[in-house]
Amino acid sequence: MNFDLSDEQKAIRDLARDFAQNEVKPLAEAMDRDEAFPYDLVRKLASMGFMGLPFPEQYGGAGADTVSYALAVMELARIDASTAITMAAHVSLGSTPFYLFGTEAQKQTYLVPLARGEMLWGFGLTEPGAGSDAGNCQTKAVARDGKWIVNGTKAFITNAGTTMTGGTTITAVTGSRENGKPEISNLIVPQDTPGFTRSKKYKKMGWRASDTRELAFVDAEIPEENLLGVRGQGLQQFLTILDGGRISVAALSVGLAMGAYDEALAYAKERKAFGKTISQFQAIQFKLVDMLMEIEHAKLMTLKAAWEKDQKRDFSQTASLAKLYAGEVSRRVVNEAVQIHGGYGFMDEYPVSRMYRDQKINEIGEGTNEVQRVVLARMMGL
Repeated sequence: MNFDLSDEQKAIRDLARDFAQNEVKPLAEAMDRDEAFPYDLVRKLASMGFMGLPFPEQYGGAGADTVSYALAVMELARIDASTAITMAAHVSLGSTPFYLFGTEAQKQTYLVPLARGEMLWGFGLTEPGAGSDAGNCQTKAVARDGKWIVNGTKAFITNAGTTMTGGTTITAVTGSRENGKPEISNLIVPQDTPGFTRSKKYKKMGWRASDTRELAFVDAEIPEENLLGVRGQGLQQFLTILDGGRISVAALSVGLAMGAYDEALAYAKERKAFGKTISQFQAIQFKLVDMLMEIEHAKLMTLKAAWEKDQKRDFSQTASLAKLYAGEVSRRVVNEAVQIHGGYGFMDEYPVSRMYRDQKINEIGEGTNEVQRVVLARMMGL
């Protein structure tokens, strides 16, 4: 069993780490405070190949593996979760559907500019009444005169409303099956589609510099050839996407926990109480040891899921386990990091305050902790 990273994986990790430290860190606090989308950072990430990291070079990508991608997400999230989720959602949710299910023409039209980072793309599955119950899709699309007429609403959609966004891929009910259940398909909706509108950005507790919006479709018309993949297999296709997305969220959680640990360790070595640094008190030492132990465990689980995906094995259970565990680890680690900071941890001028707010969504997005346990119990045959 070899735990060593390849030279390429190390190089990608180090490049992401340097970028996060030198380019993202100086801007993170202000971006969070002002809820400012990181356009310049995204363009720089694109110029370095990160916005298409795991896609083949023939489609504009960097040709890296999933392990490299997970490491890059960790390093970005270590400094700023908003920047990390912008990249991660673009890759795993926005671009991957085209790579897995698109025709060659669709890949050339959409995946190539997405992998190059020339535009962003959204992933529209969640609705006001269809979150954990993803199959309860209410958005409908009717085929008429060579077009799909779409009506409905999508909620909590990332990267859907920036000036760089090219459109959103959505699930919609396109008919009924013989058993009476809805037929759900995937449709490509360009940003300039008449009848397709985006609301103002949500006011969020965390990920405040990322773009998250509600989408509305009122008799929106798109060409029939904008069907992505096989008609009627939209839900199954998006569930496949979510398996890979769980690796992304696990990496986000690990990176965030790593960042909180970094801040807590540095603060503990500087802060003095009762004549010595608080890092010399056993109570603080035990907290830091436990934080590091859990981070290492979550990191190994996440990289194992990424490795299994690269080996073309069934990685669904491992990804779900990693997503669930890493999300809970990030909560515990960030909470302890704030505790170590004491009153200063409650102040927004310290990064752990932002990290505390950013963390919570890791236990909700891509399947809540409760849903993960239901999914895993089913996988276990229970």
